[in-house]
Amino acid sequence: MKACDQKAMTNTHIRFSKIPRFGLGLLASALVLVLDQASKSFMKGLLADPLDFIPVTPFFSLVLGFNRGISFGLLGDLGSWGPVVLSSLAVVIVGFLLLWLWKAEDIWDEAAIALIIGGALGNLLDRLNAGAVTDFLDFYIGSYHWPAFNLADTGIAIGAGILIVRSFHPIKKSKEADADEENK
Repeated sequence: MKACDQKAMTNTHIRFSKIPRFGLGLLASALVLVLDQASKSFMKGLLADPLDFIPVTPFFSLVLGFNRGISFGLLGDLGSWGPVVLSSLAVVIVGFLLLWLWKAEDIWDEAAIALIIGGALGNLLDRLNAGAVTDFLDFYIGSYHWPAFNLADTGIAIGAGILIVRSFHPIKKSKEADADEENK
């Protein structure tokens, strides 16, 4: 077999083998999205009055809050344009993340990107439906409270953390991958 035929077959194999992995990434994103939306719906019912809270431990409570901004309430003062601007930004970011997911070659990167996509879509749905993101997890020490967050935020933070750790430990190429690079 000629080298160019072998290379074409390898590229075709890579393209087709990416489809199931991409599908798994989308499935993982959908799972994060569904869990996030279900937990928010449950908490809205449980904590119907925004002033209500349920102490769980000496450092953790369930409390219903609505964030009109992004992380830590930043950009929450954009007024009526806030949901439109932040939702549009989220759609663009998810688009880039989907491209990244398609091109990812490592299972850890794929999992991290899938977590971020699912979280971003969960918060996007809140913003589109209510103009604000529903938060309910409240951690604190004494009177100092970490900003309340949700499962979507958790997925985004864990995914970003994995990508940061992975950036310090790059993928080591196999001898076959090195040989393929040399033949290009």
